[in-house]
Amino acid sequence: MTPLSKILIALLLTAAAGCAASAPPPTARVASTEAAIRGAREVGAESVPRASLYVKLSQEQVTKARSAMANDDNIGADLLLQRAQADAELALALTRENTAQAEAKQSIDLVAQARSKK
Repeated sequence: MTPLSKILIALLLTAAAGCAASAPPPTARVASTEAAIRGAREVGAESVPRASLYVKLSQEQVTKARSAMANDDNIGADLLLQRAQADAELALALTRENTAQAEAKQSIDLVAQARSKK
C-alpha cells in the first residue's frame, strides 16, 4: 500500500467518524413523537391501563432524549425517540383495540337481548 493510499484511507475514516459523532439534533423526530403521544392521549389511552403504561414510558423516553440532546448525544437521543414513538403508537393501538372490543361486546349484548325477546 502506498503512503498516499494510507493517507486517503485515514482521511476517509476520520471523516466517517466525524459524521457519526456530529449527527444533527433529531428535532423533527421530537415533534413527531410528541404528536404520537398527543394522539394516544386524545383517544383516551390514559384510561386504558396497558396503554397508559406505554404513554408514560414514551413520555419518559422523550425526557431522556431531550437530556441526551442537551449533552450533544444526538444519536442516542434519536434512538430514544424512535422507541418513544413506537411506544406511543402501541398505546394508540391498544386504546383502539380496547374500544373495538367494548363496541363488539355491546353489539353482542344487543343481539342477545333481541333474540331473547322473540
